[in-house]
Amino acid sequence: MPATPKSVKRAVAPSSPAKKAKVTEERNFLFSSESVNEGHPDKLCDQVSDAVLDACLAVDPASKVACETCSKDNMVMCFGEITTKAKLDYQKIIRTTVQGIGYDSFEDDMTSVDTKGLSCWSQEALVRINEQSPDIAGGVHVGKDDAGGLDVGAGDQGIMFGYATDETEDAMPLTHLLATRLGKKLTDVRKSGHLWWLRPDGKTQVTVEYMQNADGSVEPLKVHTVVISTQHAEPSVRKRSEECAGYTGKEMIAPSMAEMNKLITSEVVVETLKELILKNGRTALTLYGAHTHMHINPSGKFIIGGPQGDAGLTGRKIIIDTYGGWGAHGGGAFSGKDPTKVDRSAAYITRQMAKSVVKGGLAKRCLVQLSYAIGVAKPLSLFVETYGTEQGALTPDDITNVLKINFDCRAGAIGISLALRETKYQITAAYGHFGRKPYTENGIKFFEWENTKDLTLFAGLNSTEITSKLSASDFLQKWVD
Repeated sequence: MPATPKSVKRAVAPSSPAKKAKVTEERNFLFSSESVNEGHPDKLCDQVSDAVLDACLAVDPASKVACETCSKDNMVMCFGEITTKAKLDYQKIIRTTVQGIGYDSFEDDMTSVDTKGLSCWSQEALVRINEQSPDIAGGVHVGKDDAGGLDVGAGDQGIMFGYATDETEDAMPLTHLLATRLGKKLTDVRKSGHLWWLRPDGKTQVTVEYMQNADGSVEPLKVHTVVISTQHAEPSVRKRSEECAGYTGKEMIAPSMAEMNKLITSEVVVETLKELILKNGRTALTLYGAHTHMHINPSGKFIIGGPQGDAGLTGRKIIIDTYGGWGAHGGGAFSGKDPTKVDRSAAYITRQMAKSVVKGGLAKRCLVQLSYAIGVAKPLSLFVETYGTEQGALTPDDITNVLKINFDCRAGAIGISLALRETKYQITAAYGHFGRKPYTENGIKFFEWENTKDLTLFAGLNSTEITSKLSASDFLQKWVD
């Protein structure tokens, strides 16, 4: 198509404002994301905190929960503020969670090859819990449960972000999905007995080479580096009957370190890559090959792990919980918090908003920010960034207005639309809160924020048409003007 002469200015109708010119530079770059297994001390604490939350909601859906957990050596402690009608057996909740992760042996000896780093049987379980401050309760929810709970205020001030990208079928960054699912695969093959000599603790990290396109979208070109550090039994020595409680089958000996690393590559890395689908419909395995740098247990042996190796604390893996360093993060953790805590609930709704934009064809990448004040129901602000990838005649302002039409981000409304009063949080506390498959089990909606709203209708509209729809909507009931 011939270029427009500089001396001629293209006329633009008032109903179709000119879009800002896209000036994104094409370039290749490397980006890395990390993740940790459910046996990592920080993730163990996240799971205990969410197990407590689930126990509260199972009895009293109106529970107000802010539960933190810490762990070191053979001790796990829950502390925080909880107001609930539920009568909780904290000892049982803690021990059951630890047992489910796979920590069943502890010896106070850093040279022992028998200790996994924590024992569900002998651990010390401490509890320091009191009720929610009446000052907070009065400002947030007391007397505000009319209108179906829509007037409930935000549990605190803060900023929350949601992100989506079209580079994978799940609208998540490949680096983050791969790092997270490698950790999940390590756990799956351990618990199935396929790689029985693996232990609960572990970390992963993935570097991908990307192409940044002229339209602002990003495209993964190859898996550049994979790093896995995973806890394991003593190589060439440990017996399966010693390592796996209750095992009565044929005796086996843990493989050598070199053989362990080969099996991790073939049974974890390769198998995980086969399961990840890119936007072109091909698997991520097509990006892996001889060019990929592999670092499997680069420090050597990793026998001592869990809280014996490192102390754990709720909320220290917030980037792993979200987008692996892509997009942005407001700083608030998720686990152990009921839905009135917008650190969690608003992060969930912004993910649904961003994913709906991308899946609806409005933009190829999207970042959404919300902000709140404690005790105030409506969000104070809404910001949308599309990195220049908005489609058709749309502008970022148009997409912002589309979200105002289609979403209600009042604190109470989020809890209702995403069914956040249900007992479904412990499963979110490891392997990422986003990019997971939504499903319903026993009437409970898991990862409901991954179900998008259909915004395809708006992809073909112009600014005037969208503004008209906004004016005709009830957006002022939900948003600050």
